[in-house]
Amino acid sequence: MRKLAIPEEVLADVFGHFDDNLRTIEKELGVRLSARGGEISIQGDPDREALAASLLAQMAGLAQGGYAIKKGDAEIALRLLRDNRSATLKDFFGSGRVKTTNGRFVTPKSANQKALLDAIQEHDLVFAIGPAGTGKTFLAVASAVAQLAEKKVERIILCRPAVEAGEKLGFLPGDMAEKVDPYFRPLYDALYQLLDRERANAHLERGVIEIAPLAFMRGRTLSNSFVILDEAQNTTSEQMKMFLTRLGTNSKALITGDVTQVDLPPGRISGLIEARVVIADVPGVRFIQFDESDVLRHPLVQGIVKAYEAYRESEGGNGSEPVDHAAARRRRRAAASEPPES
Repeated sequence: MRKLAIPEEVLADVFGHFDDNLRTIEKELGVRLSARGGEISIQGDPDREALAASLLAQMAGLAQGGYAIKKGDAEIALRLLRDNRSATLKDFFGSGRVKTTNGRFVTPKSANQKALLDAIQEHDLVFAIGPAGTGKTFLAVASAVAQLAEKKVERIILCRPAVEAGEKLGFLPGDMAEKVDPYFRPLYDALYQLLDRERANAHLERGVIEIAPLAFMRGRTLSNSFVILDEAQNTTSEQMKMFLTRLGTNSKALITGDVTQVDLPPGRISGLIEARVVIADVPGVRFIQFDESDVLRHPLVQGIVKAYEAYRESEGGNGSEPVDHAAARRRRRAAASEPPES
């Protein structure tokens, strides 16, 4: 059994609302926590006792340093320390976050999210590749809003290829903006969450923030801008090259995508998959790879992502490129019709 003293002035922050943080640690680590005053007793497997003690001590240090521990932070911190026992929560929750507007902060929720935020600060061209729900788009927009607020850039440009996700939407009424609006709803959602709607709409009206189809980037030079290309797995080779060569002076570009969800017509090469090979060694370019452990949506999503990756691998894919399902079915039928080996 281990015992740990927590300073009285931060007890409420460390314990959480109705001791939620303590319950989370007990559930995730299988240890028993008992609190009497400012002293916590930890009972369980010695290795898990040590992890719980390190987690609680570092959370107390965060609170003493002025960080406001929020709901869910204990789970994030536990995941970080499980992956890396030498990790420092102060570096992760303190220096890792970005300030957007009105004093709001966005804090990374996984080691790869922090790696992405660090890469954006240090590089002008960053690729964030991984499954849905890992926070790629949200962190991209948050970083752009932060740089705009700090006057490091003069405008934000958000673009996506207007490719239908596996279904035909048919004729869409309205002008050009109304026709492409459904494709950009995820970007609007992130924008309205980080900026109040009135300010976001004012920026959109003045052109400080621009949301446009990728095709509208042709022929432009994007200077003093933070440019985000979302859903980049649906770019063609030509579109990706066109986008990458738009970058002007004092600009940053962040490309996000999931190479397992390519919606291009058969036979077309994904510009994102190709770029991983073509420009991997170009100085100043950084690739951040997310995986199912970074999924932050409903707990079921992580399991779904993992199941699809296993399925692709079993069907002869490599987990990063679309599988030819028709060919896979033919292989299964052929295998079923072959006589067993003697």
